[in-house]
Amino acid sequence: MNNKKTNVTFATLKLESTFEELKQGKFEDKRLYEFIERAIKDLKLEPSCGIKIPKKLWPASYIQKYNISNLWKYDLPNGWRLVYTIKVDDITILNVILEWFDHKDYERKFNY
Repeated sequence: MNNKKTNVTFATLKLESTFEELKQGKFEDKRLYEFIERAIKDLKLEPSCGIKIPKKLWPASYIQKYNISNLWKYDLPNGWRLVYTIKVDDITILNVILEWFDHKDYERKFNY
């Protein structure tokens, strides 16, 4: 186990506010909020608990927009997917949530 501090953040403020809005939404939105909240707790405990996505599958938009050097997928319940990258420095490990989507949109984004 490493002794670096692990944090989880969102790639953009808009994404973070979209996440917070789920809490006030209808039943399905509230459930998704809870799924993502659990994912955040898991990522704080183990940053690489997701599944590493091979570089050849990375969407070009992620590389251009976020300058990523790794990409991970965390499977949420009910077919939802959360995509994140890990940034590391001498002191901290930062998991950056890039996006979440249902399975169909995930497959479209990753051309499966």
